[in-house]
Order: sequence, then C-alpha cells, then structure tokens
Amino acid sequence: MKKDKIIYWVTTGFIFLFEGVMPALTSQTELAKEGIAHLGYPSYFGPMLVVFKVLGALALIIPLVPARIKEWAYAGFGFVFTYAFVGHVVMDGLNGMSIFPLMVFGVMIVSYIYYYKINPKTN
Repeated sequence: MKKDKIIYWVTTGFIFLFEGVMPALTSQTELAKEGIAHLGYPSYFGPMLVVFKVLGALALIIPLVPARIKEWAYAGFGFVFTYAFVGHVVMDGLNGMSIFPLMVFGVMIVSYIYYYKINPKTN
C-alpha cells in the first residue's frame, strides 16, 4: 500500500507541476503565445486553457476533492494531451515535440490507476 501511495503522489505531483504550475508561470511569455499561434489556435485559447489546466491540476492534487471531480479533471487532461499530440503532428509532423504529450499522458494514466488502487471505495 505504501508503494502505491508513493507512485500515486509522484505521478500526480508531476502532472500538477507540468500542467498546473508551469503553465501558470509561463503562459504569458512570447514563446507560449507563439506556440499557441503556431498550432492555429486563436489568442484567447491560451489563457482559457491555462485556467482549466490549473483548476484540473488543483482538483487532482487536493485530497478532499470528490472522486467525480477528479474523474472530470483526468478526462480533461486526456483530451488536452490527445489534442496536443494531434496538433503537433498535423503542424510539424511526428517528432519529439509531438510525442511528449503522449509521454505525459502515460504518466497521467499511471496516476489515474493508482488513485483507484489507494481509494478502492470510490470505484
């Protein structure tokens, strides 16, 4: 059980840092704005995405958040990672930048699996 909790908190912490903290700190940089524009999204999409990422990351990291809300956060991140992969492949072809969202998606799947391993009554 202790190993399961460690795996859950490490993977969830990674998602929190990469999808909550980092976007909140870097979303208004020129590089971030250029990245959103490069993928063909309108300028309002970036800040809106950051708000939802931060809310989703908080939902995953705060233990008192109900399981149903966590489910929505996991689903939302699943869509984000899938769309990021597709967007990068369409615009730039298959490369390291397009594979990275799938790697983070894999980490999130581990977090999801271990959430239910350490909270079996929420199934």
